[in-house]
Amino acid sequence: MLLAVVRLPWAGDLGIHAATVQRLRHSLLDPGNPLVDADTPSPYYSPWILVLGLLARLTGLPVFVVLRIGALVGLGLLFTGVWRYVRTLSAHRAAPALALLCLVLLWGPDLLNWSGFLGLNSLALTVAYPSVFALGLSFHFWAWLTTTLRTPTGWARWAGLGALWALILLCHQFTGVVATLGALATVLAARPDRQVLPRLAAALAVGIVLLWLWPYYDFFALFSAGTGLEAIHRSLYSDLPGRFGLALLGVVALVLRRRRDHRDPLVLFFALGALLFAAGGLTGHYSWGRAAPAALIPAQLAAALETVSAGRRAFRLGWACLLGAALAVGAWGQAGMLGYVVPRDALPASIAAKYRPPWAGYHWITPWVGYGQVVMARTVPSRQIPAYGPYTVAPGYPDVFLPDQGGRDAAVQRYFDAGTSSEVRRAIARRYGVRWVIGPAADAEPWLRPVTTGPAGQVLYAVRD
Repeated sequence: MLLAVVRLPWAGDLGIHAATVQRLRHSLLDPGNPLVDADTPSPYYSPWILVLGLLARLTGLPVFVVLRIGALVGLGLLFTGVWRYVRTLSAHRAAPALALLCLVLLWGPDLLNWSGFLGLNSLALTVAYPSVFALGLSFHFWAWLTTTLRTPTGWARWAGLGALWALILLCHQFTGVVATLGALATVLAARPDRQVLPRLAAALAVGIVLLWLWPYYDFFALFSAGTGLEAIHRSLYSDLPGRFGLALLGVVALVLRRRRDHRDPLVLFFALGALLFAAGGLTGHYSWGRAAPAALIPAQLAAALETVSAGRRAFRLGWACLLGAALAVGAWGQAGMLGYVVPRDALPASIAAKYRPPWAGYHWITPWVGYGQVVMARTVPSRQIPAYGPYTVAPGYPDVFLPDQGGRDAAVQRYFDAGTSSEVRRAIARRYGVRWVIGPAADAEPWLRPVTTGPAGQVLYAVRD
């Protein structure tokens, strides 16, 4: 994973996180929309990204160097958080290492790359995302909450737990849901007495106040915003056996844990996560599928802990062999990740076939396109171009706080439509202040001047005055 941080593969949402750091680097107080030239808030302006933006502003380091630093911090939080939380569940010295192996390998033969999902290949691609930072905080949060419930403590510690809960929610909302379900399971399993309930309420109140006070976006507006995220997340409900099949071993382990303790925290955690995931699929709220880690994490941890649990030695040995085989299958499924840390031609052909090349990026336009200038580009380029400082006409991702996203998307689609006249294209470019256009040579217009050519025959055009 450290080598993956050095490589920092370009894929997925890396562009929007780099873009938010870019905007904060130039204006901490009023950064505006990270992707388009509009003065709107954005849920991507999280406390963690604010810290990285401040670091970039104070040090002058390039944005991608700052993201690598953030990735190192996120990895450190994740691994130490897993260690601390597993220690609250088992005193066996091998438990944390087994837990880490299960979290990154006990998935399925088919890859699922998504922020907040800890498969090894997914982690390599999302290591610089706020979701990894938030997941690391979540494991520390669960560990801290568990020890607090076991030992009488003062109000200050509970206030700190509330602040940490709010921080996780602000850094990555979907991971915040997972953290909340894990905390609820921890509280239900602990059966706190009446003296603890006021402290729990105080922690909840502190968290809600901090969420309300966050100045960069209205957290509670996310509940009523028309996000348009359901279609994007529908794929989370496809190919479930191929993506999560190996985690069924953890479900068996959870059944064994429930026989020993009906209020086992991992069993309750899994039940809450599985219920929310299933509800999303049944009701068409496919974005609820992002709660899947709330079912996967306890199952994966249970599979690891069953290897070191008390009981007959013969059973533990047999379970260890079964788990070892499952981890081997999972490792083979994730083996393409090696292509992110060594040259592809150095891999055996069977592993190289699993490797998915990352994006090439748009650094090749930076000698000409200045910070804050508007570029007309299709969706995939629009997911990368703002990472280098420019804006695009339409955001490459759904934006819950951009009121005219539909009009912007339609304008880009109409611009690149083969039947659109040169006059209409020119009018669209003027409406959005377009200075540059990226497209194939077939997109050339009399009022465009070719400047340079990039990968896959893309041409950068300057708009003539």
